[in-house]
Amino acid sequence: MVRRLAIVGTGLIGASIGLAAHESGVGEVRGWDVDSDALDVAAERGAVESAASLADAVEGADLAVVAAPVASLPAEVAAVLDASDNGTTVTDVGSTKGAVTSAVVDSRFIGGHPVCGSEARGPSHASAELFRGATWFLTPVAATDPARYRTLHGFVASLGSVPVAADPQAHDRLVALTSHLPHALANLLLNQAGTSRIEGHDPLAAAGGSLRDMTRVAGANPRIWVDIFLDNAEALGVALADHRRRVEQVERALAQGDAGFLALWIAEASGNKRRLLSEAYEQPGALQWLRVHVPDRPGVLAGITQALGAARINIEDFELQHMSRERGGTLTLLVSGEDDARRASELLEAQGYHVVIAPVIEE
Repeated sequence: MVRRLAIVGTGLIGASIGLAAHESGVGEVRGWDVDSDALDVAAERGAVESAASLADAVEGADLAVVAAPVASLPAEVAAVLDASDNGTTVTDVGSTKGAVTSAVVDSRFIGGHPVCGSEARGPSHASAELFRGATWFLTPVAATDPARYRTLHGFVASLGSVPVAADPQAHDRLVALTSHLPHALANLLLNQAGTSRIEGHDPLAAAGGSLRDMTRVAGANPRIWVDIFLDNAEALGVALADHRRRVEQVERALAQGDAGFLALWIAEASGNKRRLLSEAYEQPGALQWLRVHVPDRPGVLAGITQALGAARINIEDFELQHMSRERGGTLTLLVSGEDDARRASELLEAQGYHVVIAPVIEE
């Protein structure tokens, strides 16, 4: 059981761990960060109690969490191991695991990676809810102390996350495909559109929801993502090569007019989309999108969500895509069940909104 926790690095993830740990019943959470401003904000938010030094932060801690950029993780983890005694188990939250687990061979260290985050960064955006329902990879190795692993496993679960054990190299191949490749492709797509002109037209000015949906993560913090790409370069390179092979298959089908291949290709994607959504929703086939054009004025979003709530229509998820002050934006609501989607549409149209309903998964 973790009674005293140390957090080294008090950005979004570190401060969120502190807030979540307090809610889970951890008695003392001390924090340290070379960025004194980040440490001050985390302390003001109640995420941590500021420590005067790294040694002060980890003294007597049952668990120390290193929340540093991936490029500096091996050195930071080694420093925490050196500054702490044998009673302290050490973990990290980096999104790549191969480099740090290869560089640090110590029975007290267990690699970790919570699969969550936000476009926002810094302790001012920290939330105790960040880890609820999120996968949290743990990467024990042969040298790992089983008792320490059980302690870390229990701590991660106490924050509301789902701990999943993985080999460090397998972890890096997995996130290369599910996280790093999407980030790389989002940048590629947006840069391709942004540097093109079609007979004088700017593609970005004519972009619809598809491009926005596929490029939501483009342009993420380069200080973080350059290190991630380089740290996981081999696995990401393999994923990109496989992606290139699949693009070439589609190119050949287009050149040959192969409608059969394209139909099977789309059907395969539909099945995979159903599998993806089934991880988050009990009946993915019942999910409906409601797209609502909304004006740019205060209170619109609150009014819509309150009206649907009063009608006992549950919103599974939502996203607001803003176009401009003059044009407003598109509010996309995710509702389960055709009946609730129809009722929501009727309610909103009675208030003067234009609503389009579409199934999330085309049958």
